[in-house]
Amino acid sequence: MAIGKAIKRSLSFDKRGASSGNEVRKGHFAVYVGESEKERKRFVVPVSYLKHPSFQELLLLAEEVFGFDQNGALTIPCSENHFVEMISQFR
Repeated sequence: MAIGKAIKRSLSFDKRGASSGNEVRKGHFAVYVGESEKERKRFVVPVSYLKHPSFQELLLLAEEVFGFDQNGALTIPCSENHFVEMISQFR
């Protein structure tokens, strides 16, 4: 088994970056993605994504919808499919 696969499996991340655990590796941060509270899914993404203009647009959208008074992890109000498609272009 490749070492990268072993690490991903041990940290409970799926191939899209979604996380089933509460762990956040160094250099990463958690976001919730979904258009409604019922649909939200947790993703752990590298902090390097913050420099991408597309991700910055999502942060502006989150600010417009929720303001700065979010409790817990950052919530991004877009579809999971859109988010996964967008971050797949960053890799």
